[in-house]
Amino acid sequence: MSRRPNIVLILTDDHAAHAISAYGSVVNTTPRIDEIARRGALLESCFCTNSICTPSRATILTGTYSHINGVLTLSTPIDAFQPTFVSQLRDAGYKTAVVGKRHMGHGQGHNPEGFDYWDVLIEQGEYFDPKFLSKDGLRTVEGYATDLITDMSLGWVESLPEEQPWCLLIHHKAPHRSWEPDEAHAGMYKNIPVPTTFNDDYSTRSTAARHAAMRVADELNHEDLKIDPPEVLTGEDLAIWKYQRYMEDYLAVVASVDDNVGRVIDWLESRGQFADTLLMYTSDQGFFLGDHGWFDKRFMYEESLRMPFVLSYPNAIEAPQRFEGIVSNVDIAQTILDAAGVPAPARMQGRSFWNDLAHGGDALPAADGLYYRYWENDSHPHLVLAHYGYRDERYKIIYFYNDGLDLPGSGNATYPPEWELYDLRVDPNELRNVYFDPSYAGVRDVLQAKLWLAQSTVGDRPHHSQKVPRLIAEGATLEQLPEAEPARS
Repeated sequence: MSRRPNIVLILTDDHAAHAISAYGSVVNTTPRIDEIARRGALLESCFCTNSICTPSRATILTGTYSHINGVLTLSTPIDAFQPTFVSQLRDAGYKTAVVGKRHMGHGQGHNPEGFDYWDVLIEQGEYFDPKFLSKDGLRTVEGYATDLITDMSLGWVESLPEEQPWCLLIHHKAPHRSWEPDEAHAGMYKNIPVPTTFNDDYSTRSTAARHAAMRVADELNHEDLKIDPPEVLTGEDLAIWKYQRYMEDYLAVVASVDDNVGRVIDWLESRGQFADTLLMYTSDQGFFLGDHGWFDKRFMYEESLRMPFVLSYPNAIEAPQRFEGIVSNVDIAQTILDAAGVPAPARMQGRSFWNDLAHGGDALPAADGLYYRYWENDSHPHLVLAHYGYRDERYKIIYFYNDGLDLPGSGNATYPPEWELYDLRVDPNELRNVYFDPSYAGVRDVLQAKLWLAQSTVGDRPHHSQKVPRLIAEGATLEQLPEAEPARS
């Protein structure tokens, strides 16, 4: 590397990996996002550790889990004075900026810290004529948010001296609900394929899946759909109609994002800086696109858990690469600092994946799996129950602790906790919970132990209702756990 890289992190809100053609999308194409992957690397198994916007953004910035950075829920603002990869870069001589949707609170103690320039939307922000908050106060800017955020971002870099290293966070509102496309992209998509799991009946899963209020058929409203459905439609026909309307706008909003990613690529090329820039595209979590009949996120199921992540840096990363190892949003901060040659604070958790991709470095030991925890419990409007879990290359175990719930049919009794276990190799769509399958008893024991150990390793604590796993009670360590394999019938 001839110089320290410039750094661009493009972050979108609720962009599912399976709505990116480089990840095999069957519903749309994203040629400019794909271009980053083609000229760099694509992470096949990048996951969030808490699938909700504010906590995931806090984790990306701080390189810490939610229980460490203090941002557990959507309504928890960040303590903006804690160390971030941005503050470390600034201390190392970088100029730093964030433009767009930050969504981690505002006001004293919560406004962006560690940034030389910030111009951010208030909370969710607006698609058209959005309000921006900067050090100079609040103002309305005419135009379409996705275009404006790109304009303002690139304008800031153009104000810097040519040799000044910089770090720029371009944070789009899109494609967050209520999916409002601009005129240039509206109507691009019709007759969108329906997911094979659209009519999932949740028959093998716990109460949580049936209790959640985020079904396309039932929860999408007039603001989401923009028009009323034909009166003649009922039942499944109405559900499919709602799915098509939802996806038409969602994918059109994504198309605008993709065009603006292309603007950033072309701008870097025009300045002769593409090769010197670590350019990353990701989203704060995944999203259900009619999968299991849902929209939104929150659950530890794959569509919600998986984050897209593509990056390029021709001076250091050979292209194209597809990295299979498990990484998470906790790892991003340290990875960026590694790329810039800036030490990470000891407080940061996770594992840098920089040397998995860059030539000339020694990669850290591979991650065995991922620890996940969603803290909101039965909260309005989507009523997803709090849970935590562990995912490795093949299996996923989830614990819904159902704390203090008065669910239908429970009477006045304490509603019991519930477990789910999935074999992702044979059931990638997570339709069959095998927790109670006798042939998976050994797998269940091993995954419960892995979850317990992973939780302890990151400094989190189990819910009081969870019993110590059998293998842990018997004194097993991670190195002593047997291979997790289902019994043969």
